[in-house]
Amino acid sequence: MNITASQVNELRQMTGAGMMDCKKALVETEGNIEQAIDLLRKKGMAKAAKRADRTASEGCVLSKCTEDHKYAAVIMLNCETDFVANNADFVKFTKDMLDMAVENRVKDIEALKAMAYNGMTVEAAITNEGAVTGEKTELGAFRVLEGEYVTNYNHPGNRLAVILEMNKSFATVDEVAHEVALHVAAMNPMAVSEACVSQEVKDRELQVAIEKTKQEQVDKAVEVALKKAGFNPAWFDSEAHIESNMAKGWFTQEDADKVREIKAKTAEEKAANMPEQMIANIANGRLNKFFKENCLLNQVSLVADPKTVAQFIQDGDKEATVNNFVRIKLGE
Repeated sequence: MNITASQVNELRQMTGAGMMDCKKALVETEGNIEQAIDLLRKKGMAKAAKRADRTASEGCVLSKCTEDHKYAAVIMLNCETDFVANNADFVKFTKDMLDMAVENRVKDIEALKAMAYNGMTVEAAITNEGAVTGEKTELGAFRVLEGEYVTNYNHPGNRLAVILEMNKSFATVDEVAHEVALHVAAMNPMAVSEACVSQEVKDRELQVAIEKTKQEQVDKAVEVALKKAGFNPAWFDSEAHIESNMAKGWFTQEDADKVREIKAKTAEEKAANMPEQMIANIANGRLNKFFKENCLLNQVSLVADPKTVAQFIQDGDKEATVNNFVRIKLGE
């Protein structure tokens, strides 16, 4: 019997089962939707639809690279509870998906979903796994790196994994790359280097730095003005403290009103006369600190402090560096 794509899609929407499973069920029931639904239910493949609105925030994260260190992949298979996530069968299923991807050097998540696994697609197999466990199960992430030398790191517990690409191979690359991968796992850098940070993020961080610096200038001017007027700035650093300290009898309502007047006038005058060049210099210094704290190559190495990660790598080879990394952690 000729089964149409619309029939398959209708059954898939009704049951949440995989596309190929829906097609097989329709063929077996000669296109009868109700019988196909019953068939899928008997096989445990129609349970997924009932779990569609649940949150799959637990799961298993694993990574692996090829023996030639030219390809590495990291996968995250999500489920609902840590009970299922820690189950040996669930971990093995995740590992099987990863092993297959690495063996075939799969390029992306869509290619992985379409691969054949035990007579069905990987996407259908994942849906079927949910029927087995009774929990919503989904492929949360699949990322790949390829290059001159790639490595991977799996943190104990199957909740965090890293893959990392170096620009070249060299005598001590195994040790160096492994240590850098461990560093990525521990320090969670946002990018390899300043050049890899988007202009949008740079602009936002610079603006934050500018506003913070300006506010500090205002606060300093207000503090000087209050001390000059004979008031303790710490008593008046917020409206809540003003009201609280006044209730304690530390000063009068007249004092409070006078302080508010001084603060408002001083802040307005200072805001209108900011030392722009100084503000820019301080803000740029803060932006550089942001890069140092958040970019992998700029961070202080965990194994070669006070050297940076870039310097640690260059101790192994002057021309070596990191091209890319992927860090996947449950909940992030």
